Amino acid sequence: MKKRILLSTIATLILAYVHLAGAQQPKKVPRIGFLGFTSLSGIAARIEAFRQGLRELGYVEGKDIVIEYRAAEGKLDPLPALAAELVRLKVDVIVTSGPSVTRAVKEATTTIPIVMGFDTDPVGNGFVASLARPGGNITGLSVVSPELSGKQLELLKEIVPKLSHVAVLGSSTNPGNSQALKETELAAGAYKVQLQNLDVLSPKDIETAFRDASKGHASAVLVLASPIIESHRTQIADLAAKNRLPAIYYAPEFVEAGGLMSYGTSFADLFRRTATYVDKILKGRTPADLPVEQPTKFEFIINLKAAKQIGLTIPPNVLARADKVIR
Repeated sequence: MKKRILLSTIATLILAYVHLAGAQQPKKVPRIGFLGFTSLSGIAARIEAFRQGLRELGYVEGKDIVIEYRAAEGKLDPLPALAAELVRLKVDVIVTSGPSVTRAVKEATTTIPIVMGFDTDPVGNGFVASLARPGGNITGLSVVSPELSGKQLELLKEIVPKLSHVAVLGSSTNPGNSQALKETELAAGAYKVQLQNLDVLSPKDIETAFRDASKGHASAVLVLASPIIESHRTQIADLAAKNRLPAIYYAPEFVEAGGLMSYGTSFADLFRRTATYVDKILKGRTPADLPVEQPTKFEFIINLKAAKQIGLTIPPNVLARADKVIR
Protein backbone atom coordinates (compact mmCIF):
# COMPACT_ATOMS: atom_id res chain seq x y z
CA MET A 1 0.00 0.00 0.00
CA LYS A 2 2.78 2.38 1.01
CA LYS A 3 4.62 1.47 -2.19
CA ARG A 4 1.56 2.33 -4.32
CA ILE A 5 1.14 5.67 -2.52
CA LEU A 6 4.83 6.45 -3.04
CA LEU A 7 4.66 5.62 -6.76
CA SER A 8 1.48 7.68 -7.13
CA THR A 9 3.12 10.64 -5.41
CA ILE A 10 6.22 10.39 -7.61
CA ALA A 11 4.05 10.21 -10.75
CA THR A 12 2.08 13.25 -9.61
CA LEU A 13 5.29 15.17 -8.95
CA ILE A 14 6.69 14.23 -12.37
CA LEU A 15 3.49 15.34 -14.12
CA ALA A 16 3.50 18.61 -12.18
CA TYR A 17 7.15 19.20 -13.09
CA VAL A 18 6.47 18.51 -16.80
CA HIS A 19 3.47 20.83 -16.74
CA LEU A 20 5.45 23.55 -14.97
CA ALA A 21 8.37 23.19 -17.38
CA GLY A 22 5.97 23.46 -20.29
CA ALA A 23 4.34 26.52 -18.80
CA GLN A 24 7.71 28.17 -18.25
CA GLN A 25 8.94 27.37 -21.77
CA PRO A 26 9.63 30.81 -23.26
CA LYS A 27 7.47 31.78 -26.20
CA LYS A 28 9.45 32.12 -29.42
CA VAL A 29 9.60 35.79 -30.35
CA PRO A 30 9.79 36.30 -34.13
CA ARG A 31 12.79 38.22 -35.41
CA ILE A 32 12.63 40.49 -38.42
CA GLY A 33 15.67 41.66 -40.34
CA PHE A 34 15.42 45.17 -41.80
CA LEU A 35 18.18 46.10 -44.25
CA GLY A 36 18.48 49.65 -45.58
CA PHE A 37 20.73 51.04 -48.28
CA THR A 38 21.06 54.57 -46.93
CA SER A 39 21.52 55.40 -43.25
CA LEU A 40 18.65 54.46 -40.96
CA SER A 41 18.18 58.13 -40.07
CA GLY A 42 17.85 58.89 -43.78
CA ILE A 43 14.82 56.60 -44.07
CA ALA A 44 13.45 57.22 -40.58
CA ALA A 45 9.96 58.06 -41.90
CA ARG A 46 9.78 54.78 -43.81
CA ILE A 47 10.98 52.76 -40.82
CA GLU A 48 8.44 54.46 -38.57
CA ALA A 49 5.68 53.72 -41.10
CA PHE A 50 6.69 50.04 -41.04
CA ARG A 51 6.67 49.99 -37.24
CA GLN A 52 3.30 51.74 -37.23
CA GLY A 53 1.96 49.06 -39.56
CA LEU A 54 3.13 46.38 -37.13
CA ARG A 55 1.51 48.21 -34.20
CA GLU A 56 -1.77 48.41 -36.10
CA LEU A 57 -1.60 44.62 -36.46
CA GLY A 58 -1.14 44.20 -32.71
CA TYR A 59 2.61 43.71 -32.47
CA VAL A 60 4.64 45.31 -29.69
CA GLU A 61 8.29 45.73 -30.67
CA GLY A 62 10.57 44.14 -28.09
CA LYS A 63 7.74 41.98 -26.73
CA ASP A 64 5.90 40.24 -29.57
CA ILE A 65 8.56 40.90 -32.17
CA VAL A 66 12.23 41.86 -32.44
CA ILE A 67 13.64 43.86 -35.34
CA GLU A 68 17.30 43.63 -36.32
CA TYR A 69 18.17 46.86 -38.16
CA ARG A 70 21.15 47.07 -40.51
CA ALA A 71 22.17 49.76 -43.04
CA ALA A 72 24.82 50.07 -45.76
CA GLU A 73 25.18 53.86 -45.26
CA GLY A 74 24.71 54.56 -48.96
CA LYS A 75 27.37 52.12 -50.18
CA LEU A 76 26.93 48.98 -52.26
CA ASP A 77 30.01 47.12 -51.00
CA PRO A 78 28.76 46.37 -47.44
CA LEU A 79 25.43 44.92 -48.60
CA PRO A 80 26.51 41.26 -49.11
CA ALA A 81 28.08 41.08 -45.64
CA LEU A 82 25.09 42.74 -43.99
CA ALA A 83 22.71 40.36 -45.77
CA ALA A 84 24.83 37.38 -44.72
CA GLU A 85 24.80 38.63 -41.13
CA LEU A 86 21.00 38.67 -41.03
CA VAL A 87 20.93 35.16 -42.47
CA ARG A 88 23.34 33.95 -39.76
CA LEU A 89 21.02 35.45 -37.15
CA LYS A 90 18.31 33.13 -38.52
CA VAL A 91 15.70 35.86 -38.68
CA ASP A 92 12.20 34.77 -39.69
CA VAL A 93 11.80 37.32 -42.48
CA ILE A 94 13.91 40.08 -44.05
CA VAL A 95 12.49 43.45 -45.17
CA THR A 96 14.50 45.19 -47.89
CA SER A 97 14.45 48.90 -48.70
CA GLY A 98 15.12 48.87 -52.43
CA PRO A 99 16.31 46.83 -55.44
CA SER A 100 20.04 46.84 -54.61
CA VAL A 101 19.29 45.57 -51.10
CA THR A 102 16.87 42.93 -52.36
CA ARG A 103 19.48 41.61 -54.80
CA ALA A 104 22.07 41.26 -52.03
CA VAL A 105 19.63 39.42 -49.75
CA LYS A 106 18.41 37.22 -52.61
CA GLU A 107 21.99 36.09 -53.18
CA ALA A 108 22.42 35.39 -49.46
CA THR A 109 19.37 33.15 -48.97
CA THR A 110 16.82 31.15 -50.93
CA THR A 111 14.89 30.01 -47.86
CA ILE A 112 14.29 32.99 -45.57
CA PRO A 113 11.22 34.97 -46.77
CA ILE A 114 12.08 38.39 -48.22
CA VAL A 115 9.61 41.30 -48.30
CA MET A 116 10.45 44.18 -50.64
CA GLY A 117 9.60 47.55 -49.12
CA PHE A 118 9.59 48.74 -52.72
CA ASP A 119 11.03 47.74 -56.07
CA THR A 120 11.17 49.52 -59.41
CA ASP A 121 10.66 46.39 -61.54
CA PRO A 122 10.34 43.11 -59.57
CA VAL A 123 9.83 40.93 -62.65
CA GLY A 124 12.48 42.62 -64.80
CA ASN A 125 14.95 42.45 -61.93
CA GLY A 126 14.41 38.69 -61.64
CA PHE A 127 13.06 38.82 -58.10
CA VAL A 128 9.64 37.32 -58.87
CA ALA A 129 8.19 35.22 -61.69
CA SER A 130 5.16 37.48 -61.95
CA LEU A 131 3.39 40.06 -59.80
CA ALA A 132 0.39 37.76 -59.30
CA ARG A 133 2.47 34.66 -58.52
CA PRO A 134 5.94 35.53 -57.21
CA GLY A 135 6.91 31.86 -57.08
CA GLY A 136 10.00 32.06 -54.83
CA ASN A 137 10.95 33.41 -51.42
CA ILE A 138 10.41 37.08 -52.39
CA THR A 139 7.28 39.24 -52.43
CA GLY A 140 6.29 42.76 -51.40
CA LEU A 141 5.56 46.13 -52.97
CA SER A 142 6.27 47.50 -56.43
CA VAL A 143 6.53 51.16 -57.47
CA VAL A 144 5.95 50.43 -61.15
CA SER A 145 3.71 53.29 -62.24
CA PRO A 146 4.19 54.43 -65.86
CA GLU A 147 2.12 57.59 -65.46
CA LEU A 148 4.51 59.12 -62.91
CA SER A 149 6.97 60.57 -65.44
CA GLY A 150 4.18 62.26 -67.36
CA LYS A 151 2.75 63.77 -64.21
CA GLN A 152 6.18 65.02 -63.11
CA LEU A 153 6.83 66.70 -66.46
CA GLU A 154 3.32 68.17 -66.40
CA LEU A 155 4.02 69.76 -63.01
CA LEU A 156 7.35 71.17 -64.24
CA LYS A 157 5.56 72.60 -67.28
CA GLU A 158 2.98 74.28 -65.05
CA ILE A 159 5.55 76.06 -62.92
CA VAL A 160 7.87 76.79 -65.87
CA PRO A 161 5.47 77.55 -68.76
CA LYS A 162 8.30 78.05 -71.29
CA LEU A 163 9.91 74.73 -70.37
CA SER A 164 11.82 73.32 -73.34
CA HIS A 165 14.89 71.46 -72.02
CA VAL A 166 14.90 69.12 -69.00
CA ALA A 167 17.96 67.42 -67.53
CA VAL A 168 17.17 63.91 -66.29
CA LEU A 169 19.35 62.58 -63.47
CA GLY A 170 19.47 58.83 -63.08
CA SER A 171 21.81 55.87 -62.72
CA SER A 172 22.04 53.45 -65.64
CA THR A 173 23.23 50.69 -63.29
CA ASN A 174 20.14 51.03 -61.12
CA PRO A 175 17.45 48.37 -61.74
CA GLY A 176 14.43 49.98 -63.38
CA ASN A 177 16.32 53.04 -64.62
CA SER A 178 16.01 52.19 -68.32
CA GLN A 179 12.26 51.64 -68.02
CA ALA A 180 11.79 54.92 -66.15
CA LEU A 181 13.84 56.73 -68.79
CA LYS A 182 11.71 55.27 -71.60
CA GLU A 183 8.54 56.42 -69.86
CA THR A 184 10.04 59.90 -69.37
CA GLU A 185 10.96 60.09 -73.05
CA LEU A 186 7.41 59.19 -74.06
CA ALA A 187 6.02 61.89 -71.80
CA ALA A 188 8.56 64.41 -73.11
CA GLY A 189 7.33 63.84 -76.66
CA ALA A 190 3.79 64.65 -75.58
CA TYR A 191 4.89 67.89 -73.91
CA LYS A 192 7.36 68.82 -76.67
CA VAL A 193 10.25 68.90 -74.24
CA GLN A 194 13.83 67.88 -75.05
CA LEU A 195 15.58 65.65 -72.52
CA GLN A 196 19.23 65.54 -71.55
CA ASN A 197 20.07 62.21 -69.93
CA LEU A 198 22.75 62.58 -67.24
CA ASP A 199 24.15 59.34 -65.82
CA VAL A 200 25.16 59.43 -62.15
CA LEU A 201 27.17 56.29 -61.36
CA SER A 202 29.07 57.61 -58.35
CA PRO A 203 29.00 60.67 -56.05
CA LYS A 204 31.71 62.38 -58.10
CA ASP A 205 29.33 62.42 -61.10
CA ILE A 206 26.82 64.69 -59.35
CA GLU A 207 28.60 68.03 -59.79
CA THR A 208 29.58 67.05 -63.34
CA ALA A 209 25.94 66.33 -64.12
CA PHE A 210 24.86 69.82 -63.04
CA ARG A 211 27.66 71.43 -65.04
CA ASP A 212 26.51 69.48 -68.10
CA ALA A 213 22.91 70.51 -67.41
CA SER A 214 23.94 74.17 -67.47
CA LYS A 215 25.91 73.69 -70.68
CA GLY A 216 22.90 71.96 -72.22
CA HIS A 217 20.69 74.96 -71.35
CA ALA A 218 18.41 72.89 -69.12
CA SER A 219 15.56 74.91 -67.66
CA ALA A 220 14.58 72.23 -65.10
CA VAL A 221 15.71 68.92 -63.61
CA LEU A 222 13.82 65.65 -63.21
CA VAL A 223 15.38 63.10 -60.84
CA LEU A 224 14.84 59.35 -61.27
CA ALA A 225 15.02 56.79 -58.47
CA SER A 226 18.59 55.81 -57.59
CA PRO A 227 20.27 54.72 -54.33
CA ILE A 228 23.35 56.82 -55.10
CA ILE A 229 21.27 59.91 -55.81
CA GLU A 230 19.08 59.40 -52.76
CA SER A 231 22.14 59.06 -50.53
CA HIS A 232 23.31 62.51 -51.72
CA ARG A 233 19.94 64.25 -51.85
CA THR A 234 21.07 67.30 -49.84
CA GLN A 235 23.96 67.92 -52.24
CA ILE A 236 21.63 67.58 -55.23
CA ALA A 237 19.05 69.95 -53.76
CA ASP A 238 21.82 72.47 -53.01
CA LEU A 239 23.23 72.25 -56.55
CA ALA A 240 19.77 72.68 -58.06
CA ALA A 241 19.32 75.85 -55.98
CA LYS A 242 22.82 77.11 -56.79
CA ASN A 243 22.13 76.70 -60.51
CA ARG A 244 18.62 78.16 -60.09
CA LEU A 245 17.06 75.08 -61.63
CA PRO A 246 13.53 74.00 -60.65
CA ALA A 247 13.73 70.28 -59.84
CA ILE A 248 11.17 67.58 -59.25
CA TYR A 249 12.00 64.45 -57.29
CA TYR A 250 10.37 61.06 -56.73
CA ALA A 251 10.47 61.04 -52.92
CA PRO A 252 9.61 63.54 -50.14
CA GLU A 253 13.01 63.13 -48.48
CA PHE A 254 14.49 65.33 -51.23
CA VAL A 255 12.06 68.15 -50.45
CA GLU A 256 12.76 67.81 -46.75
CA ALA A 257 16.46 68.17 -47.64
CA GLY A 258 15.75 71.50 -49.38
CA GLY A 259 14.50 70.38 -52.79
CA LEU A 260 11.72 72.22 -54.64
CA MET A 261 9.03 69.58 -55.08
CA SER A 262 8.34 65.86 -55.25
CA TYR A 263 5.61 63.82 -56.85
CA GLY A 264 5.47 60.06 -56.59
CA THR A 265 4.49 56.98 -54.70
CA SER A 266 3.95 57.43 -50.98
CA PHE A 267 6.88 55.42 -49.60
CA ALA A 268 5.47 55.75 -46.09
CA ASP A 269 2.31 54.00 -47.27
CA LEU A 270 4.34 51.24 -48.97
CA PHE A 271 6.36 50.52 -45.84
CA ARG A 272 3.23 50.55 -43.68
CA ARG A 273 1.76 47.93 -46.02
CA THR A 274 4.99 45.92 -45.80
CA ALA A 275 3.99 45.06 -42.22
CA THR A 276 0.95 43.19 -43.57
CA TYR A 277 3.21 40.90 -45.60
CA VAL A 278 5.39 40.25 -42.56
CA ASP A 279 2.31 39.42 -40.49
CA LYS A 280 0.99 36.95 -43.07
CA ILE A 281 4.37 35.23 -43.40
CA LEU A 282 4.77 34.90 -39.63
CA LYS A 283 1.33 33.29 -39.55
CA GLY A 284 2.35 30.64 -42.08
CA ARG A 285 1.85 32.08 -45.54
CA THR A 286 4.66 31.77 -48.09
CA PRO A 287 5.98 34.62 -50.29
CA ALA A 288 5.40 32.48 -53.39
CA ASP A 289 1.63 32.73 -52.84
CA LEU A 290 1.45 36.41 -51.83
CA PRO A 291 1.00 38.67 -54.89
CA VAL A 292 3.23 41.71 -55.30
CA GLU A 293 1.06 44.81 -54.79
CA GLN A 294 1.15 48.11 -56.66
CA PRO A 295 1.17 51.60 -55.15
CA THR A 296 -2.25 53.00 -54.29
CA LYS A 297 -1.28 56.30 -52.71
CA PHE A 298 0.69 59.15 -54.29
CA GLU A 299 1.83 62.44 -52.79
CA PHE A 300 2.76 65.87 -54.08
CA ILE A 301 4.93 68.09 -51.88
CA ILE A 302 6.13 71.64 -52.50
CA ASN A 303 8.84 73.59 -50.70
CA LEU A 304 8.08 77.32 -50.92
CA LYS A 305 11.40 78.17 -49.26
CA ALA A 306 13.21 76.47 -52.15
CA ALA A 307 10.97 78.27 -54.67
CA LYS A 308 11.80 81.65 -53.13
CA GLN A 309 15.50 80.80 -53.15
CA ILE A 310 15.52 80.48 -56.95
CA GLY A 311 13.04 83.31 -57.54
CA LEU A 312 10.21 81.05 -58.65
CA THR A 313 6.51 81.74 -58.06
CA ILE A 314 4.37 78.62 -57.76
CA PRO A 315 0.95 79.17 -59.41
CA PRO A 316 -1.98 79.04 -56.92
CA ASN A 317 -3.68 76.22 -58.81
CA VAL A 318 -0.54 74.07 -58.42
CA LEU A 319 -0.23 74.92 -54.71
CA ALA A 320 -3.87 73.97 -54.19
CA ARG A 321 -3.16 70.43 -55.41
CA ALA A 322 -0.22 69.82 -53.06
CA ASP A 323 -0.67 67.29 -50.25
CA LYS A 324 1.90 69.20 -48.19
CA VAL A 325 3.45 72.66 -48.48
CA ILE A 326 6.67 73.56 -46.66
CA ARG A 327 6.63 77.30 -45.96
